[in-house]
Amino acid sequence: MPIEGLNHFSVRTPDMKRSRDFYVNVLGFVEGDRPPFPFPGYWLYCGETAVVHVIGEDPDGEGLQGYLGERSGGAGAGSLDHIAFSASNLEGVRERLDGLGVRYTERSVPLLGLIQLFVTDPDGITLELNFPETTSP
Repeated sequence: MPIEGLNHFSVRTPDMKRSRDFYVNVLGFVEGDRPPFPFPGYWLYCGETAVVHVIGEDPDGEGLQGYLGERSGGAGAGSLDHIAFSASNLEGVRERLDGLGVRYTERSVPLLGLIQLFVTDPDGITLELNFPETTSP
């Protein structure tokens, strides 16, 4: 069973709009088509791939539970440390984050020639943005 790549990750949140706005307005994902699941949510795209699935609270709980199974209080996230993305336009991303007042930590990985920006989404998930050290706007 060879793994061929990362398809998507899902964020369960009590505030779908807040999470959607972060991924769209801060990181530049695009909201797109989503199948008619029996629970609320958004699919956020990077190019042609819906890489972030935002899942909202299901008012009666049956649609989400029936589809994904029962979970409680952040179960499933306890061991997750961060999610990393390849990125471009380091200076433009810095300007966007600064302009929106989004705090980030910057690191350099000398042997790999990478600049990393770490940001935290509204639900406490750390996101690592990797830029080639020679990137330009």
